[in-house]
Amino acid sequence: MAEAANSSSGTGTLFIVATPIGNLEDITLRAIRILKETDLIACEDTRQTQKLLNHYGIRKRLVSYHLHNELTRAPELIIELEQSASVALVSDAGTPVISDPGHRLVSLCLRHHVAVVPIPGPCAFVSALAASGLPSDEFRFIGFLPSRSSARRKALEQLMHETHTLVFYEAPHRVAETLSDALDILGLRPAVLAREVTKIHEEFLRGTLAELLAQTSVKPPKGEITLLIGAPSEQTMVVDQRQSLKQRVEQLETEVGLDRKAALKQAARERGLAKREAYKQLLQER
Repeated sequence: MAEAANSSSGTGTLFIVATPIGNLEDITLRAIRILKETDLIACEDTRQTQKLLNHYGIRKRLVSYHLHNELTRAPELIIELEQSASVALVSDAGTPVISDPGHRLVSLCLRHHVAVVPIPGPCAFVSALAASGLPSDEFRFIGFLPSRSSARRKALEQLMHETHTLVFYEAPHRVAETLSDALDILGLRPAVLAREVTKIHEEFLRGTLAELLAQTSVKPPKGEITLLIGAPSEQTMVVDQRQSLKQRVEQLETEVGLDRKAALKQAARERGLAKREAYKQLLQER
């Protein structure tokens, strides 16, 4: 019996269908079959999904389901599901619900005893993490940081003591600002900027937060961005007791390329000093 057939309880099934994040060949055979068999497809942008369906010769009824209408559209879909319709939920790219609309609909389905079936496939941050070269045995996916600097910095401050890989999505026009805030708050960590993963212009920039900041400040990246930040290296976690604060600041300036303010903050963080206390100590050493 086809997966999209009605369940024995008389209700339909919601399928969470992952779609390509760039390369149309990345869709699974199962996903294609489900999209053909379901009664309707709920999608972020009907125009974007129609391109995918046209590529695979699929003709299907489409309804919009996005951030701005999910409050009203989710109950409407529940009514159809309770009347034995099968629904495929897709996002513009990747896996629905992951930093995309869909959680409300899934929650309603479970509350109304409607089956929810995942159809796995592409996910941007998973692909970026796998190719990043950063440790992936333990990681924390954050999604999008706040767009306002004050809120973004506050969110980063809550991650200061994380010792595993951090994964973010970011808009290209905010990448340099986010890298600057991350360097200021998290310190000098290894990082990877994955751009346009699986697409023609796919690119991975690897280095420290300071090095990536220098690159993106000169040439802002374009396209879909995944930012990965590794744990502090032993070099930044262990303070060389033979090195004065002044020497460490100068080292960060010359070897890493930080400006005086950022270098002082980094050196103070390594020693567990407050910024004011570090500045006072630096003046005394001079």
